[in-house]
Amino acid sequence: MTTTAPSDVRPDPPHAPDDGSLAEFGYRQELHRSLGRYASFAAGFSFISVLTTVFQFFAFGYAFGGPVFFWAWPAVLVGQLLVAACFAELAARYPISGAIYQWSSRLSNVTFGWFAGWIMVIGQIVVVAAAALALQMVLPAIWSGFQLVGTDSAVTSQDGAANAAVLGVILLVLTTIVNIVDNRVMSVINRVGVTAEIIGAILIIVLLLTHSKRSPGITFHTEGAASSGLLGALLIGSFTAAYVMIGFDSAGEMSEETHNPRRTAPRTILTALAAAGLLGGLVILGGLLAAPSLTDGHLGVDGLSYVLTSRLGDGVGKALLADVVVAIAVATLAIQTAACRMLFSMARDGQLPFSRRLAHVNPRTGMPSAPAVVVGVLAAALLLLNFASPDAFLAIGTTCIVMLYLAYAMVTGPLLLRRLRGEFTSEGTDETGARLFSLGRWGIPVNALALLYGLLMTLNLAWPRATVYDPAGGHWYFQWFTVLFLAATLILGAAFRLYRNRTGAGTTSPERPVQEAAA
Repeated sequence: MTTTAPSDVRPDPPHAPDDGSLAEFGYRQELHRSLGRYASFAAGFSFISVLTTVFQFFAFGYAFGGPVFFWAWPAVLVGQLLVAACFAELAARYPISGAIYQWSSRLSNVTFGWFAGWIMVIGQIVVVAAAALALQMVLPAIWSGFQLVGTDSAVTSQDGAANAAVLGVILLVLTTIVNIVDNRVMSVINRVGVTAEIIGAILIIVLLLTHSKRSPGITFHTEGAASSGLLGALLIGSFTAAYVMIGFDSAGEMSEETHNPRRTAPRTILTALAAAGLLGGLVILGGLLAAPSLTDGHLGVDGLSYVLTSRLGDGVGKALLADVVVAIAVATLAIQTAACRMLFSMARDGQLPFSRRLAHVNPRTGMPSAPAVVVGVLAAALLLLNFASPDAFLAIGTTCIVMLYLAYAMVTGPLLLRRLRGEFTSEGTDETGARLFSLGRWGIPVNALALLYGLLMTLNLAWPRATVYDPAGGHWYFQWFTVLFLAATLILGAAFRLYRNRTGAGTTSPERPVQEAAA
């Protein structure tokens, strides 16, 4: 990418010491650089949020796959580790907010990178909504008073779906406020929340394994599953793992706020995913082994909340569920923060409507306030779909996964082409003088497998299965929701690009002109 000379970069705001990471890319330091290694790890781990996502999608995975759906977990973990390894290399070379957009632009061109960023940020907004909906899986199980709408707390019921939307909106109001206040406050909440989640996950694993009723051999059975065959059970069961293990790139999103980002971000991307993958797999295994019954229908409807309260008793079970509530809140906060940084990064390059407003950073707090409000409002609007039908829960959840997987492929694809042309170098040093993280001779095979995995999983997730997306029938728009939503996203993005090119609207950023990217 043709960069602006360092002399054009304005001085840093107070409390945001510059380590030179941004100057070479033509940006000035505006976000406060205050995050250490654990905070960077927390950014990635809290987006993944094992307890949030496993509790949210365990019932779905079990309903369609039975116990055998467990084996989709290690398969997805390996695939995502391949993607994460590629992202770790890019995080070391391009430590900039808006990671997917920035990486794709520099590996391909501005237009392709813009669409990668556009798909990613829309996907992130949908993930925020999906994460907020997870409160319905645990709060009513702790206390019936949290069922504010109707009496049926199951997310598959009309009452449960509506109540999930109400609880989700309340949570989004709180996370939006935190995303405006100060990045140090956000960091403290993230670190405390992640620590509580890790401790809670370990406790849940230990207690479930010590209350086992059966052996791990049960994971080779499909009893209690919908009649979809072994392959279908694994493909649909993989939705759970696919939904959980996304967002590890958030450590890269927070690079501009991280000390020594070239050294820190690559390592925290990998460790966040590996830790989440290990803990999540053990939680699922523990739930299968400790469940009172595999065939009474509860696992496919109430999921892990049912296992905890029935096997560990109301007291211990509800205490652990309270920890899950903390994890859900922190996850929603982290995902919203990642989406805010993507909006900020694209707006800083003049690539979005109202770029100047979206790119403004409060010099006191070091936070871009407008993106937080935009993400919060749009995510809350998506939650209103839950009032239309309980099927919206699954439609929102799977749509966000597809969007992120596609955006990831729009990075690993151009990166593979660069490698094959010999245009991607492993040279360079990080802030400590050590060599940048690199896959070396393993770069091409790892990258190729990462791209293949990403494309196949995107196709698997987006396939409009009526039994999955419209089980009750009569809602064709939910069956095709993911495909329609993706098509609408691309059409809206193309329309904006065409309008911008014709009118010149948004072609200059508040900081610098938009320039063509190159590796």
